Amino acid sequence: MPKTDDIIQVLIVDDEQNIRDGSERILSRVGFEVLKASTGAEALDILAQQIIPIVLLDLKMPGMDGMEVLSRIQDFDEPILVIVITGFATVETAIKAMKQGAYDFIPKPFEPEQLRIVVNRAAEKLRLTRDAHQLELERNRTLSDLHTEKSRLHTILESLPNGVGVVNSQGQVVLMNPAFLHYLDLEPNTAAGNQIEDYINDRELCNLIREISQGRHVDYEDIPAYELTISEKKFLQVRGRPVLGERNQCLGAVVNIVDITNIKIIDRMKSEFVAKVSHELRSPLSTIHEQLVHVLGEMVEESSKVDPHILMRAKEKTHGLISLIGDLLDLSRIEAGMIAQEPVAVKIDELLKGIVDFLATKAAGKNQSLILDLPEYELPPLTADPLALESIYGNLITNALHYTQPGGEIRVKVELLGISIRVSIIDNGFGIEARHLDKIFERFYRVKDENTRLITGTGLGLPIVKGLVDSLGGFIDVESTPGSGSVFMVTLPLKDTDEMI
Repeated sequence: MPKTDDIIQVLIVDDEQNIRDGSERILSRVGFEVLKASTGAEALDILAQQIIPIVLLDLKMPGMDGMEVLSRIQDFDEPILVIVITGFATVETAIKAMKQGAYDFIPKPFEPEQLRIVVNRAAEKLRLTRDAHQLELERNRTLSDLHTEKSRLHTILESLPNGVGVVNSQGQVVLMNPAFLHYLDLEPNTAAGNQIEDYINDRELCNLIREISQGRHVDYEDIPAYELTISEKKFLQVRGRPVLGERNQCLGAVVNIVDITNIKIIDRMKSEFVAKVSHELRSPLSTIHEQLVHVLGEMVEESSKVDPHILMRAKEKTHGLISLIGDLLDLSRIEAGMIAQEPVAVKIDELLKGIVDFLATKAAGKNQSLILDLPEYELPPLTADPLALESIYGNLITNALHYTQPGGEIRVKVELLGISIRVSIIDNGFGIEARHLDKIFERFYRVKDENTRLITGTGLGLPIVKGLVDSLGGFIDVESTPGSGSVFMVTLPLKDTDEMI
């Protein structure tokens, strides 16, 4: 329960009045000061007037949804702990919110005790953070003193739920809190003083921590998070930040460990669910599709009373559903890290020639020109999974054929840019309005207008391309002008096969 001399304010943002009123009754009884808002806009107005440290935020609201409110809250100068409220159908969105900075989430419907536990945990984190910040300003001691110093800072570190360790510039561990030992499955009485490799059995992570502790990372914001697998049932996320001295010299690194097992389990359950449903749907749909093809092939139009257009439409729809299932399975595999795992040396010019030759018939059917523009110099091999590359370029070229009018031109241009290869798919088709460009890589998002309304598709092709490009360490850009066409540019890094593990 909050102390009477340290009342913490909580803002409840939900379009359901019973949720707002019920939460207010529960939290007021344990000493919190509660404010309420029925919309995202109203909540932002309140926060603009006074910073409220804890916000209970419903993700599904009319008008401005919870994700947008969360993004706007993160723009405030003062830190705010956001606890998202989610229904069963929006667990995936809640996970996305956690990855984008939300502190915690609570599912609807929730019990009073659940709400009290989650909010009290946030309040405790708030107090500890404030105390730690104050003590950090007051402390004047070296890293080597931290392990034996009986100070308030040491007490706070001992009670933090996250694992915290401190490593000096020689890679020696000088401080570990109990959570650090627990997450790494070390004995509670394990003493500090040894090299980082004696505590963490992961060479790549230890090398990263040593680099941080020695000041090798100039831009601290770009220091990557590292996922550490302890067992099949335990997953951790590790982050490191340098500790700087009075003269801005690097004294070592602070290592923070967070347990992300629950998030991993939910991701795995989602992937298994998609795979299961997709498998159960694909078989009957394939049978129906084959039967429709058979009926259409044998039907004599003069004697049949069945309108062939109805059967053709049914055939198109079943084929579309089968394509959707295939795309869902591909996305599930990408998220599970099961694609782009077998890199080999690929001659990009030969791979693109094969794709262009295969799609040439489709282009000829629309009287389109499909041109492969290769440089005069020899291209170095691209080390990647060839199936992933075929999916990336095949999807983009097929899209260009679909969204270019009959008689149009699609050009596939290849360039060597230093240590990268860029492939541009250029068309003079319908083009994309600027308001759609930041959404076309979202799942199921499709641009629909007079030119594209009759073009069938799942809305998953570009998300699959984006996922594959990211898995290969590259990036994709798009430029487009309505009525003039589009350019999709995929840039992938060159790597030596000897460097691939």
